[in-house]
Amino acid sequence: MRATFHLKTLAVAIAAFSAASAASAAGLDRSGQDITAFLQDGTYAEAVYTYIDADVSGHDNAYVGSDKNTYQQGKKIDDIAESYDFFRYGVKADINDTFSVGILYDEPFGAAADYTGDNNFVARGDLDASVNAISDGNASSVADARAKIGQLTDGALQVGTVAATLAAQAQNASSPQVAAELAQQAQEAQNKAQSLADQAESLGAAVAAAGAEAETAGEGTNVEVRSESITGIIGAKFGQNKEFQVYGGPVAQRIKADVKLRGTAYNAATGYTAHISPDQDYGWLAGVSYSKPEIALKAALTYRSEIDHSSNIDETYPVVAALGGEANQGNKLDITTPKSVNFDFQTGINPTTLATAKVRWVPWSDFAIVPPLYNEVSKRATDDDKGLPLVSYDDDQWQVELGLAKRLTPALALSGNIGWDSGAGNPVTSLGPIEGYYSAGLGAKYNVTENWAVSAGGKYLWFGDAEGQIPTGDIVSDFESNDGFVLGVKVSYQAQ
Repeated sequence: MRATFHLKTLAVAIAAFSAASAASAAGLDRSGQDITAFLQDGTYAEAVYTYIDADVSGHDNAYVGSDKNTYQQGKKIDDIAESYDFFRYGVKADINDTFSVGILYDEPFGAAADYTGDNNFVARGDLDASVNAISDGNASSVADARAKIGQLTDGALQVGTVAATLAAQAQNASSPQVAAELAQQAQEAQNKAQSLADQAESLGAAVAAAGAEAETAGEGTNVEVRSESITGIIGAKFGQNKEFQVYGGPVAQRIKADVKLRGTAYNAATGYTAHISPDQDYGWLAGVSYSKPEIALKAALTYRSEIDHSSNIDETYPVVAALGGEANQGNKLDITTPKSVNFDFQTGINPTTLATAKVRWVPWSDFAIVPPLYNEVSKRATDDDKGLPLVSYDDDQWQVELGLAKRLTPALALSGNIGWDSGAGNPVTSLGPIEGYYSAGLGAKYNVTENWAVSAGGKYLWFGDAEGQIPTGDIVSDFESNDGFVLGVKVSYQAQ
């Protein structure tokens, strides 16, 4: 008689820990969008609580100058990662031996970062120091900046007058050759006048930003992103022994966010505030799985689509008033949360030991948050028609986790796992300065009754060192030797 592995007692009901952007995983990834509840046998339900705590500290950049890639260790940045928790729920039932249905709830994306203390990410009231930092050392104080603004403005007017005179002379030149030479001189003079005017405007923006910095003195940079997702799944089994299954269904997703940029690290953007109102939109999920119960083997490949959101956004950008615009604006913001691919695998090694593997891919390099007012101002600052996003990433995320579970008694199983997350690039946004992580975890599952089980587990995370950058590409911070932990508890019910 062929031995059948005890899949129910081998299954380790530990939360699928995917840590947060500001606390661990790449981009805004939080839950890992786990669907293994739907892959369980029979009728199944689970409720999972996950708590994340991390220490993400470093130093700001003391360098003052125009080289955006230069870093000089500055003031200490205390832990910016706020503790974070979220829930996941799943219910699955078999209609018959072919069709199954399920509903899953999770909180897939998020961020929680808060800068405090005395560093370049906290607004201060020293106007002269702020002007010096924001202007990249081109003005040592407010008085110096205003004096130079006057000089630059006068210079631009004078050179502009020369340009106009040369242009008039070109029109009345005695020969085409002379006209061309005068026209070229006129253009060069006009370019110089525009350069002087731009420098004056830049210093004016630095003075205005320093004023905004003083008005928000004591406030730190802060970001919070929250999301919720409900997925409906229907699956159909096929094959001689119903070993294959295809599944899919709709996904409803809700997302909201708040961002505050404070401190001279953000140059003229200091004082910027954005509130992104909650928006709900829809996507879909599809996948295929294979199972072989006699060796406790299960494998599943799941694809989730992008989801396009169009949210109301209220932006406040103090420096815009100095540029002659409206500093408080309400607009529409389009955000597309990324697609993803998850691979889940398990197989029995012997009747009491189970090996597991998870692989996840998310193309964060395609993701960006581009607030309209922020982007419009950046076009003027960079002289680029595309402008800059507030948040973006350079690389895609790869996440791998390998584990072993051992059934010690019919009621008790223990597990261990190791993991790796690639991160989404380095340098990375100053709102989540981590380049992936390595992890190690332990867990246990106890079957309280034949149908009910309680699981608990934890992970320790070693975060990758990263340099923080602002959207212009300037390096503004450095974070090294950080770590964190994740704790989870699950209550599950299963009846076959």
